[in-house]
Amino acid sequence: MSKKIIYIDMDDTLCDYASAHQLALKLYPEIQFPQSKPGFFHDLLPITGGIEAMRQLLASQHYDPFILTAPSVMNPLCYTEKRTWVETHLGMDYVHRLIISPRKDLLKGDFLIDDYNEGKGQELFTGKVLRFCNGQVFLERF
Repeated sequence: MSKKIIYIDMDDTLCDYASAHQLALKLYPEIQFPQSKPGFFHDLLPITGGIEAMRQLLASQHYDPFILTAPSVMNPLCYTEKRTWVETHLGMDYVHRLIISPRKDLLKGDFLIDDYNEGKGQELFTGKVLRFCNGQVFLERF
């Protein structure tokens, strides 16, 4: 039996982007895109339960998990900081499973877990899209 390929988004799925972004907007109102400040992506807090779920997926005999995240293309620090976040919170096993792409539809797999169901190619992903919202996963389409 082959393992099912599952992609998991980072921002607001594994790490709390929204809260950090709102706080940064308040702290730095003069900066239009505070997520471009050094350390923004690296310092994001993990979503409750996300780290443990990723460890369970990696140990699973049924799933082959990867992290699939879209970069903030106007922020070159984003690429490095997402990678260092993964190493800090999930270790080198997941660094080897990190995919950074602005187009999520380019990858083939069975499942994509994401907080959005469109905008970065999610709507064209050929597998099942599972929407992550408020700590729960919902089947978006099949």
